[in-house]
Amino acid sequence: MINQALNHKNITVLHSNDNWLPLTENWLYNQIRNLPDEIENHIICQTTRNLDQFSLPNIHSCSELLPRLTNLYQRLGKLRGSSYLYQFAFSQLLVKIAEKYKADILHSHFGNTAWYNIKAAKQANLKHIATFYGYDVNFMPKQYPKWLQRYQTLFKHIDCILCEGSHMAQCIAELGCPQHKIQVHHLGIAIEEIPFKPRSWNPSEALHVLIAASFREKKGIPYAIEALGQLQHELPLKLTIIGDASPDHRSQAEKQTILTAIEKYNLQSKVRMLGYQPHAVLLEEAYKHHVFISPSVTSNDGDTEGGAPVAIIEMIGTGMPVVSTKHCDIPEVTKNSVRSLLAPERDVDGLLSHLKWLINNPDQWSKMLEAGRGYVEQEYDAGQQGVRLANIYQSISS
Repeated sequence: MINQALNHKNITVLHSNDNWLPLTENWLYNQIRNLPDEIENHIICQTTRNLDQFSLPNIHSCSELLPRLTNLYQRLGKLRGSSYLYQFAFSQLLVKIAEKYKADILHSHFGNTAWYNIKAAKQANLKHIATFYGYDVNFMPKQYPKWLQRYQTLFKHIDCILCEGSHMAQCIAELGCPQHKIQVHHLGIAIEEIPFKPRSWNPSEALHVLIAASFREKKGIPYAIEALGQLQHELPLKLTIIGDASPDHRSQAEKQTILTAIEKYNLQSKVRMLGYQPHAVLLEEAYKHHVFISPSVTSNDGDTEGGAPVAIIEMIGTGMPVVSTKHCDIPEVTKNSVRSLLAPERDVDGLLSHLKWLINNPDQWSKMLEAGRGYVEQEYDAGQQGVRLANIYQSISS
């Protein structure tokens, strides 16, 4: 936490998130642990995992506090009524914790979580803030129309909606949220833990390219592989992929598409697939690579990044050029004074053009990377963003 006196009152905030915490949500850990000391945080979740990496004080897990009910819910699976019973119990647990610690604010992480928490927030007389992060903005309302109606109820009762950037803010407004309730709040990264080591590349060596993402259509990984498959004929290259598929069929299908693309371009000998890795390993690998490529797209089922992948922000912070797409709020996080390396979505030729520019202009990297690091320090430093979030809490609770 940051020991920064803001001359504000102490505030107790309950953070509600289904699972604390998947490896892919390191950004939420940074968001909470960088709040100033005037904010007392309590995390309320259904289950916990990866606590060896994401341990914080005051984690209240339903699976630990209500083990019998949790076990019963898991055995019943999708039996009619079981999810409502479990959600009711979770809501009552939230209310009891709010009363015990005299909480002021409930911060629901993800829009769907916020909807489930409406009654609990009202019962505990809490100010209610929700942060939308991506799939809850575009995918859920499109695939499940009931969520569009549910969001109308949420927007009526919520005190404040936070989102990552201006594009996502517009999307939330189009869902029906009043503009005055929406605030842009950038996700922060632990910039002080990310040394700036601007990459350089010598044409006499192989170009080392990094991809880090879950295997989902919106990540656009096959387009990156296709661009690299063409680039390999102009220079030696190596590709590392950090990430994997989740159990659901859409993610498994995307993994097969990725493997097929690797085989199509005979890249097997040039690709390392490391699967999911701890955040520390991601950063360790980052410094071994010259270029990060992250060509996000709008998937056929409507899923989007919503904002921008935090990995892009981190890679810019390390001093690595990032090739990406004009998708959601990615243009907002990749600003620099030298050159945009963003292609239209699904544009392999565009990605290839940016990669070729990098290999043809290695003397331009330094200025571009310094500008990128400066922008990240200004707008995406987790410490500064923690203070800004605390100011939002103060404003809402006053």
